[in-house]
Amino acid sequence: MASLLKEESMKEFNPHEVIKGTVVLVNRDEAYVDIGYKTEIPIPKKELAYPEPDNATDVVKVGDEIDVYVVALGGENGVILSKTRADRLVAWKQVEEIKENEQVIEVEIQQVVKGGLLTSACGLRGFIPASQVALHFVKDLNEFVGQKVSVKVIEVDAKKQRLVLSRRVVLEQERAEKRKEVLANIVEGEKRKGIVKRLVDYGAFIDIGGVDGLAHISDLSWEHVKNPSDVLSVGQEVEVLVKAFDAETGRISLSIKDTVRDPWFDKAEKYPVGSYVKGKIVKLTDFGAFMEIEPGFDGLIRMRELSPKHITKASEAVNVGDEVTVKVIHVDMDNKKIALSITRVQQDAEKKEYQDFLAKQAEEEEKATTISDEVNE
Repeated sequence: MASLLKEESMKEFNPHEVIKGTVVLVNRDEAYVDIGYKTEIPIPKKELAYPEPDNATDVVKVGDEIDVYVVALGGENGVILSKTRADRLVAWKQVEEIKENEQVIEVEIQQVVKGGLLTSACGLRGFIPASQVALHFVKDLNEFVGQKVSVKVIEVDAKKQRLVLSRRVVLEQERAEKRKEVLANIVEGEKRKGIVKRLVDYGAFIDIGGVDGLAHISDLSWEHVKNPSDVLSVGQEVEVLVKAFDAETGRISLSIKDTVRDPWFDKAEKYPVGSYVKGKIVKLTDFGAFMEIEPGFDGLIRMRELSPKHITKASEAVNVGDEVTVKVIHVDMDNKKIALSITRVQQDAEKKEYQDFLAKQAEEEEKATTISDEVNE
């Protein structure tokens, strides 16, 4: 009679519905749940959680009230239950709300699959396409396995069991916020630390704390640069000067060379006006000749300073490759120019020779006067 009364008081269940149950026993491989049926129903660990746990006790404990999904009626125990399917129904609603509210969630990357990465979000299998993993192309996605990353839900389709996530959207948002913050604090003329991000034929793009600026090839070094890769490498840390900033367009012009003193001035200080220098003629022009004082440091000898005679071409006085001695006659620090003269060297030599002659003549006259005075005495 008691058995009959118990059967009559049992609840009726329908396939595909979610009901409440209480955990009454847990072992390594399964959990037994009381749902008001004639017997407790076992749920294997693979149906307790996704991904499948090593031990059922990692998911539930005795006394827990849980939601379970009625997969089907019948079978060995009369009812087939699944906690994961019940969780999924709740989870799909949850991820839809997350997408609608544009929330950022944290997930752990589980494995690399064709076209992207697999992860778990709210107990559901999520997919991150390769194009949504980072801001730039990633050659080897294996480096992300085991990492926890922040993502946004970009596609939800419960019927197709499709959940697509994006890390790139989060990174782009972070970059935009950081860029806005950096741009608000940029001051023309200030010096900043930066990282070389990309090299192009016309210069280098440098990250100065979340925003990129361009250092034109002419601003990379005080020396002539043929290719940016000759003086910089991607990933290199450099100090830059903010030359110009357009708040409307967000364009930033940077300079590396302006963070240090122009070496031209250091060289110029070694050759003051009046000093003599020996060098090689490196170029002839219509207005004179350029002489290399030292590597990367030239001076101009104008036509009238090449020869004491009237000449119409520099080649009438010197040729490229000639070694000559010149006198520094002017140093223009503002325009970084040095004026040299060959004729002044010759004039100075002739003047010195004449002065030496006069001095020697005066000395001889003094000797003659001294001898004459001695004779008269």
